[in-house]
Amino acid sequence: MTAIPTDPTANPAAEPGRLAGRLIAVGVTGSIAAYKAADLVRRLRDEGADVVVLMTSSAIRFVGEMTFAALTRHPVESDVGGLLPDQRIGHIVVADSADAIVVAPATAHWLAAMAAGLSGDSVTATCLATTAPVIVAPAMDGDMYAHPATQANRTRLRDDFGYTIVEPDAGPLASGQSGRGRLAETGEIVDAVVAAIGASPIRASDPAARPPLVDEPREADLEGRHVVVSAGGTAEPIDPVRFITNRSSGRMGVALADAALARGARVTLVAGHVSVPLPQGPAVQVVHAARTSDLGEAVRAAMRDADVLVMAAAVADFRPRAIADRKLNRDAGLTLELEPTEDILAAIGADVAALPSGARRPYLVGFAAETGSLDRAADKLRRKGVDLLVANDVAEEGSGFGTDTNHVWILSADGDQVDLPLRSKRAVADEIFDRVVRALDDRDVAAQTDRVTQEKQA
Repeated sequence: MTAIPTDPTANPAAEPGRLAGRLIAVGVTGSIAAYKAADLVRRLRDEGADVVVLMTSSAIRFVGEMTFAALTRHPVESDVGGLLPDQRIGHIVVADSADAIVVAPATAHWLAAMAAGLSGDSVTATCLATTAPVIVAPAMDGDMYAHPATQANRTRLRDDFGYTIVEPDAGPLASGQSGRGRLAETGEIVDAVVAAIGASPIRASDPAARPPLVDEPREADLEGRHVVVSAGGTAEPIDPVRFITNRSSGRMGVALADAALARGARVTLVAGHVSVPLPQGPAVQVVHAARTSDLGEAVRAAMRDADVLVMAAAVADFRPRAIADRKLNRDAGLTLELEPTEDILAAIGADVAALPSGARRPYLVGFAAETGSLDRAADKLRRKGVDLLVANDVAEEGSGFGTDTNHVWILSADGDQVDLPLRSKRAVADEIFDRVVRALDDRDVAAQTDRVTQEKQA
């Protein structure tokens, strides 16, 4: 793929941490030291790790799941039978994708359950199901840790299972006594995780293979705005049975609609052929449009009071010049004569450009799906008359049609160009709306300034 040139000093990358690109699972069990796991999560993230948390039911009595979900942006795995939204088993996804699992704090009960292979909680079940290194940091009363049963379980985990044991520190304990049982310092635990992973390759670099992200709370910065989003592919009939279409699933468009709703917008979603659930609720209107002409009419109708149009639909570029009124016989063979469909976005861009000075102008965002090169993207931005163009190489692995992730370039009419590395389509949607919101706010400020100036001159 040919990259669009940018200034490499514009957004200098931060120094990568020792765990950059890694997924680390933190298992939290029912110890008073569970609160220290929050600091451990923070330190792992400071080292560049993506972190997901597993909790036993007793751990939740000390620290709530919401704390760790907010820190990691991943749902907490606390139910051994819990399913992810895509129906994958949560703890199995963690077991298969984590580069390491660190259990901190690990109680005497958990050490015993793990040594016996009792998978009654998500932490034990994940450790049983993984081939990743496991690091265990015990924390408990001093006499409890010194008990022969606890020591036997600790030794079995170390010698038979190959787990790394980060020994507890000596000092004052929650019981009021003093002894060896305090959770080791978080920095020491992080060092043990780094050492256990070593130079092994990343187990699951594709975000789709990892636990999903929790949507980050957003300010209602689109409240009072009307956003029109098109999604999915259009289909052009050949006969009453067959049609020409493309591979679009509608995921990107639906992610955009969801993101706009989360930011307080009123949304009109014009949906072609989609294979994902559509948003519901009082703030969204879904209009179904199968053909390119139908989609164009629906978008134009919705644009009458729109503040933003995001044209994410994969509109068919060609249609049969003639449509058979009966199903064609396969024995006769088939030759299709195609003609281009209307370029909906370019036509809307021309209409907006022709608006008189001072008229309310909607903000236009277009998408460009390319293969192998993005060289044409800048020309498409100019030719379609959009404010923002989102371009991607649909031939790139993990990007484009049918995937949950996307790697895009965002080009602005003012010449700005940003490369967004592979991330979830919802994350891409939020990046797009971050820019849209700033542009709308700037326009509102400029319009208000013009009105004040005109009133002073009158």
